[in-house]
Amino acid sequence: MKVRVLGCSGAIAKDCRTTSFLIDHSILIDAGTGVGDLTLDEMRAIDHVFLTHSHLDHIAALPLMLDAVSSRRSTPVQVHALPQTLAALRLHVFNNIIWPDFEAIPSVEQPFLRLHPLHTGEQRTVAGRLVEALPAVHTVPAVGYAIQGQTGWWVFSGDTERNSAFWQRVNQLPVAMLIMETAFSERESALARRSLHLSPHTLLAELQAWTMPHCRVYITHTKPAETQVIMQEIHSLLATGAQATPIDVRWLQAGQEFSV
Repeated sequence: MKVRVLGCSGAIAKDCRTTSFLIDHSILIDAGTGVGDLTLDEMRAIDHVFLTHSHLDHIAALPLMLDAVSSRRSTPVQVHALPQTLAALRLHVFNNIIWPDFEAIPSVEQPFLRLHPLHTGEQRTVAGRLVEALPAVHTVPAVGYAIQGQTGWWVFSGDTERNSAFWQRVNQLPVAMLIMETAFSERESALARRSLHLSPHTLLAELQAWTMPHCRVYITHTKPAETQVIMQEIHSLLATGAQATPIDVRWLQAGQEFSV
């Protein structure tokens, strides 16, 4: 399974794009601004979009992508997400005010877009890949995702704070790649708690719950101005030796590609 990082930043700046991962060529995990780096042919090939939650940095490119390629497709793009996320899309985005209602264009019978409710813990097979929605703890209803690859599972926390249910499930999976959000530095750890994100010390506390840390951990969703500080703080905490098992933690970057 090929994983291409389109965006992994918590905000935009030069060379910083918000969350989106392309799985093989036809599955998108979140639709942040990184989608804009795809060619029209690459966007047209996307049949399924799995959204973690409704926040703008994770959905911003979805309406624009649909507008760019729908006339070149013969089937609707299938969007999978929690019912609350789909409701937010209908109410606030595809409402004929912010953006056209692509569930009814060009017709209700043959729309550009179809929305499919997905629940935490549910598994769904699309394009030959098994996708599972994982628990997340955020300010709006949210999930993470796990996708089964050839060498194990690709696991993405989504936006989350401390989350024991996530680890209960992850510890049952042979994880080949783990992507964890860490949105704030220690200086803003109080803001991280209020906004239900992780900071370096809560990330390390979360990783203590991982019983099989045998693969690299990649950090995502850092704010552009704080990325270096966050990574320095993580590595300083790791250097104290508090982890029972050494963990290799690295910064994720847009443009990286992985085989899982």
